[in-house]
Amino acid sequence: MLRCSPARRPATRPRAPRLLCLAIVAGACVAAPGARAAAASFDLDQVAKRARELASRPYEDPRGQVPRWLLDLSYDQWRQIRFRPDQAVWAGRKLPYTVQFFHPGLFYDRSVVVNEVDASGVRPIPFSPEGFDYGDNEFASRVPQDLGYAGFRLHHPLKRRDYQDELIVFLGATYFRAVGRDLGYGLSARGLAIDTALPRGEEFPWFREFWLVRPAPAAREITLFALLDSQRVTGAYRFVVTPGVQTRVRVELRLFFREPVAKLGIAPLTSMFLRGENSVDDLLDFRPETHDSDGLLVASGTGEWIWRLLDNPDRLHVSSFALDNTRGFGLLQRDRNFDHYQDLEARPDLRPSVWVAPEGDWGAGRVELVQIPTRSDVNDNVVTYWVPSRPQPPRGEAMEYAYELVWYAEDARWPPAGRAVSTRRDRGSHEDSWRFVVDFEGRGLAELPSDAVLQGVVTVGTSAGEGELIEQQVIPNEVTGGWRLVFQVRPSRGSELELRAFLRRGEDVLTETWSYLLEP
Repeated sequence: MLRCSPARRPATRPRAPRLLCLAIVAGACVAAPGARAAAASFDLDQVAKRARELASRPYEDPRGQVPRWLLDLSYDQWRQIRFRPDQAVWAGRKLPYTVQFFHPGLFYDRSVVVNEVDASGVRPIPFSPEGFDYGDNEFASRVPQDLGYAGFRLHHPLKRRDYQDELIVFLGATYFRAVGRDLGYGLSARGLAIDTALPRGEEFPWFREFWLVRPAPAAREITLFALLDSQRVTGAYRFVVTPGVQTRVRVELRLFFREPVAKLGIAPLTSMFLRGENSVDDLLDFRPETHDSDGLLVASGTGEWIWRLLDNPDRLHVSSFALDNTRGFGLLQRDRNFDHYQDLEARPDLRPSVWVAPEGDWGAGRVELVQIPTRSDVNDNVVTYWVPSRPQPPRGEAMEYAYELVWYAEDARWPPAGRAVSTRRDRGSHEDSWRFVVDFEGRGLAELPSDAVLQGVVTVGTSAGEGELIEQQVIPNEVTGGWRLVFQVRPSRGSELELRAFLRRGEDVLTETWSYLLEP
């Protein structure tokens, strides 16, 4: 799951492909609409019409449109190519948003068409090498005049009124990333996931064309549309971006199928997890923890909240959480303590969490979590998405979804009860056992008297139904105001253990359900 977008670190280094990370880059040029339409009448229906027509034709591979010599650039050469801010779309117009572009090359082997929509109609935003500063590179004169853009980013006065910060980036395949006011870049969202972690290999769709709606001078949000294409699926997307302490991106999509898809992933998120406080590894690294996200949170339709702690497995892991009409899911960065990372450059303590809030009834399906083993923090190795159970529609008919993505640091609603804030483990005091120490915190837990009696409900199981809970206890944590669950388990030889635990007082459930997969 390669994230082909500006990278986690301030140097904006893109991550390279690996294992299932086969996606490289976004879109080939297609003709702009032949007739102009008024901005008020340009809507998702028009993009959906394009997507439906595209699905009726054979897929055209866009690779090869970017000259080979641009793809052979080193990272340092590509990094020196910077868009000139004074050439930004809407620069000098005193609008709340401006647009800057990325140059094809290196990983980005396709170009996308970008259009502006205003009151007079729709017009393409033409590419010109003069819009870029090529630094020490001496090849500017070789760049084709009609090359096109690799992607773009929106800027907005997010932190202060006199400076437009980066707000959201669309770059590579269907990847995009946003930031909240006090956060940096971190994990990525994607438009769609197709056949992720299946033996046949993942198919990566891409956004081949965009339409940016010119905002009003006092606009609090900005709207853009995108046309998705791949071997078996096309799609029409509408994004409404609302910046703030929590930046919100509302997504509407309509999908059309050229051919059936074995596994469809709706609202995918990708992130990186190398090591955390729960890791037992041989990596020599001054950083105690290294991750962009530390857990998957799932809200079921029954009211249960499930916290699945991330790990760096020894082999590919695919976990599923079957649900009826999920209330939401997301990859979170709960640990905000800089001392737990000691990384002054990447600042993982400022990585955003992203919550997917579905709109309407999504019906039966499952949230799937894929974790890929890794030895470095260069690549994204975690992906999650919703897999619907409902069948795909006949050719020419649309499958529709709507949801909101929230890029945030903290929110008491997710979950509303106590939450697991740390997980540590060792070999325990019994033969062939593991000891887990899980700390729960939350306002309701902090208000309990220290002599309250809490019970830890721990479930141990494997695919073979084997595994033993040896002992468990719950004690108040006087330092944090929370409560600590300590338990020991013994797996059968060579078996994985699925662990679940939550705290209750009497019949009252006080916390989310902590979930963990223990490898043999």
